[in-house]
Amino acid sequence: MTEELLPKRGCYPFMAEPFHCDFANHLLMEHLGNQLLNAADYHSNDRGYGMNYLNQVHKTWVLSRLSIEMDRMPEAYDRYNVETWVDKVVKSFTSRNFAVTAEDGSVYGYGRSIWAMIDTQTREPADILAVKDGLVERYVDAERPCPIAQVSRVKMSGTGKAVGSVVMKYSDIDVNGHVNSVKYIEHVLDLWDLDWYRSHRLQRLDIAYVAESHNGDTLRFYRETSEDDVYNVRVMKSEAGGEGPVEVCRCKVKFVKD
Repeated sequence: MTEELLPKRGCYPFMAEPFHCDFANHLLMEHLGNQLLNAADYHSNDRGYGMNYLNQVHKTWVLSRLSIEMDRMPEAYDRYNVETWVDKVVKSFTSRNFAVTAEDGSVYGYGRSIWAMIDTQTREPADILAVKDGLVERYVDAERPCPIAQVSRVKMSGTGKAVGSVVMKYSDIDVNGHVNSVKYIEHVLDLWDLDWYRSHRLQRLDIAYVAESHNGDTLRFYRETSEDDVYNVRVMKSEAGGEGPVEVCRCKVKFVKD
């Protein structure tokens, strides 16, 4: 008997809890990013190729790149939906899109992401199409457009100016034993002070992950200006044992004046 497929797209409800909002009553970008990743997890698990199954066969998904572009952000207590779908599968990578909408159907913004499947024992790329006879391909939706620009590789012209550092501790570490993907976003956005955010709104964020970091590592942030109100940030780690520095990710942030 052929297994009945679920819809290719999934839609998941969330609420902007007030303790996940900033001083202006808007949902923090890092918490929105976390909910996008939750939606991706729910969607893949429901369809049989998520972490619940992959962990049993020594595989996992690793976030490689993430872009979020928002026209506006949910405010405290607003209920919103995250719709997600996979639009491409190539060897060890998938590209997954997101739409963030209000209860009335209006659009807050969109997201794009690239995920790699790896073998948890070797940490090497794994063949996605070898999992359940390529089940993920049956859920590819190449018809639904995502209107924002493709995920950026975040190129920098130089090292950038040193603008801060932070030591990774308990609350930065996720279930895989390394720094949570969203924590990099949180620490990068903290490079601008409250006065900056009083007059600027974060419109788009691109982050490209290069390497993992762990408890006790010191992250150092280097920033350069790309154009007016657009900044590139390079994040380097120095390991607790003194090794490094090693690049762990790059981030591009675009602000607009309120």
